Amino acid sequence: MKLITQISRLLVGALFIFSGLIKLNDPMGFAFKLGDYFAPDVLNLTFLSDYTLPLALFIVILEVILGVALLLGKWVNLTSWLLLLMIVFFTFLTFYSAYFNKVTDCGCFGDAIPLTPWQSFGKDIVLTVLISLIFFNRQYIKPLLGPGGQNVVLSLSLAGCIALGYYVLEHLPLKDFRPYAEGKSIVEGMKSAEELNLEPPKYATIYTLKNANTEESMKVNSQNYISEGWWQKKEWEIQSDESETVLLSEGYEPPIHDFSIEMNGNDVTDQVLAAERIFVLVAYDLNKSDSSAYAPLNEFALAAADQEIPFIGITGSLPSLAAEKSEAWSLRFSFGIIDGTTAKTIIRANPGIVMLEKGVIVKKWHAQDLPAFEDLAQSWK
Repeated sequence: MKLITQISRLLVGALFIFSGLIKLNDPMGFAFKLGDYFAPDVLNLTFLSDYTLPLALFIVILEVILGVALLLGKWVNLTSWLLLLMIVFFTFLTFYSAYFNKVTDCGCFGDAIPLTPWQSFGKDIVLTVLISLIFFNRQYIKPLLGPGGQNVVLSLSLAGCIALGYYVLEHLPLKDFRPYAEGKSIVEGMKSAEELNLEPPKYATIYTLKNANTEESMKVNSQNYISEGWWQKKEWEIQSDESETVLLSEGYEPPIHDFSIEMNGNDVTDQVLAAERIFVLVAYDLNKSDSSAYAPLNEFALAAADQEIPFIGITGSLPSLAAEKSEAWSLRFSFGIIDGTTAKTIIRANPGIVMLEKGVIVKKWHAQDLPAFEDLAQSWK
C-alpha cells in the first residue's frame, strides 16, 4: 500500500500542477468557463458572475500549490483534505454537466486538451480514487525536503504563479491553443467536413411517441420512424417537447464556427477574410472595455487608413452600444457585430488587435502592446 500511495502522490501532484499551469496560461478563458457554470440554466449562481476572474485565478493557483505541496510532503493533512474536497466538488460538477448536458467542455485543461463532459467525469472518478488512496494512507507520505527547503520551493511556486497570471492578463497567453492562434487560417478553419472530403458527425433524433388510445409511451429514432412507417400510425403522436438529438458517430467538425461579421445590416465576413491586409480590433464587451486604450488605437487606425489598409472593430455588444461608444470615444473606424463567444475566443483582450492577411491570422496584440504603425510598416518592406 505504501508504494501505491507514493505512485498516487506522484500522479496526482503532477496532474494538479499541469492542470493548474495550463489554465494559468489563459485564466481569462477559465473565467469564461466558470461563467458558463454560474449561468441561470446551469448552477444559477449569477451572484458570482462578476467575480469569475479572481475565482479562476484563485482556483488555478491553488491547484498548482496543492500539487507542489503534495509532492513535497508539506502540510500533509491539510493538503489531503483540500484535495479530497476539491475533487468531490469537481466530480459532482462534471457529472452534473455531463448528465444534464449543460456545459460541453469543463475547461479542465483549458483549450490545450478539450474533454467531453463524460471524459471529464471519467477523469475525475480516477482522480477521486487516487486522492482517496492518498487521504486514507497519508501516514506514508514523508517530506522530501526540510522545512526551509519546502518553504523556499512553495514561495517560489506561488510567486511564479502570481507573476505568470499577471503577465498573461496584461498581455496575452504565452501559448495559444485556440483555432485563432497566430498562423491559423480562419478560412480553412471554417471549411466543412464535406469541403475537406472528411466524414462529418452523424446524429439522430429520438422521438418520444405516445399512444392516444392506451397512453403507452415509447422512444423511436428518426431513421426507424421513417423506415418502419410510424408516421402512418395516427394513434401514435410525437411528444415534441420530449424529443432529443443524440450523436451516433463522431466525425470532423470545423474548429471555427459562428465567425460572421455584420456591419450596418450587411454581412461583411467575406470582405474581411479576402482583404490583402486588415486590422481588426476585437472587444467582446464594450461596457467592460478599457476606454483609455482607444485614443492610441484611433491614431493607429488613422495611420493605417493613410496607407489604405482597412481597420475595423468587431464586438459582441449591441449595435446601439457600439454606436454610443464610438461617439463617446470619437472613433474613426466602424464597429461590426459578431457573436460574443467568438469574440472572446479570438483574442484574450478587451480590446485586442488582430492583423489578418487573406484570412490568415498573422499577428495578435493586447491593445497596450500594439507597436507604432511606422515600426510595423517597416517590417513589411
